[in-house]
Amino acid sequence: MSGMRTREAGEVFGPRMTLFADVLSVGLATTAACLPLLTAPAALSTACAVLRGAGEDRPATAGRYFALLRRRLRTGDLAAGAMALTGALLFAADLALAGAGLPGAALFATVAAAIGATAVVVAVRACGRPESLTDWPAAVRGAARDAVRDPGGSALALLAVATAALCAWMLVPLAFLAPGPLALALTAVDVRLAGRTDGATAAPTRPPAR
Repeated sequence: MSGMRTREAGEVFGPRMTLFADVLSVGLATTAACLPLLTAPAALSTACAVLRGAGEDRPATAGRYFALLRRRLRTGDLAAGAMALTGALLFAADLALAGAGLPGAALFATVAAAIGATAVVVAVRACGRPESLTDWPAAVRGAARDAVRDPGGSALALLAVATAALCAWMLVPLAFLAPGPLALALTAVDVRLAGRTDGATAAPTRPPAR
């Protein structure tokens, strides 16, 4: 997103303010698209795709968001939503059992929290990858590799999710806007890793010493 244009003469708001407004509008659109629950992964993935296009001078608007979402909704997207919803329900049930005072509950809760955090990181990083638009299995495999080789990005993704959840919990109206900044953060994490990988590939190799 470094290729944003400079402010035109007489323009009140600069490109960064425009992007901020676009992020909020995309966030509202994403919230609306997530309401059926099964569409949540596709909704977040589409938001990341739309915001990624802002760095390529494509409009990041709610209209473009819904147009892209209508073209991509398919059986695979709904299956991804069903798996995500099932995983969330199982995780909530496990934590409820851990809180019931069963023997070894503290250790079980710790292990369940670690597994849940890992699953969340892989899931949200998969939504941030371009492959999620057409191939969820490939996106999940790529996200799992990224989670291992890029722990810093995984920490940033988990922090973005925690921040969005905290904002929604502290002030309920923010829940309607939180998906936009979350999608922007996930897109930035993916673009950051892609740029770093491309830079390492393009770096000239030093000739062997003679």
